[in-house]
Amino acid sequence: MSQPIEIASVDQWNTTLRTATAQGATVIVDFHAVWCGPCKAIAPTYSKLAATYPQAIFLRVDVDQQPKISAKYQVTAMPTFFAIKAGKQVDSTRGADIRGLTTMVVKH
Repeated sequence: MSQPIEIASVDQWNTTLRTATAQGATVIVDFHAVWCGPCKAIAPTYSKLAATYPQAIFLRVDVDQQPKISAKYQVTAMPTFFAIKAGKQVDSTRGADIRGLTTMVVKH
């Protein structure tokens, strides 16, 4: 069972994106915060999607721990989810919207 990877540094983020690009994999990113209620509410769904779609790489980025990454992607609300292919953002959804998140994951 595949679980989301918590990003602990900018270096880890960059390495993971390079690896995903080399593998032709889509990266699904959850920008979250520990104090965010909606983030906690949708977390089990995100984990379930990671287990269901192991061909994608699922990442979690704590916006308070990784402000440079969140700023680069202009994340202003949590949770925010991005689909990234070949290093480029190709889709996004905001909020604890299970249907929107699932649709984005299935699409990419």
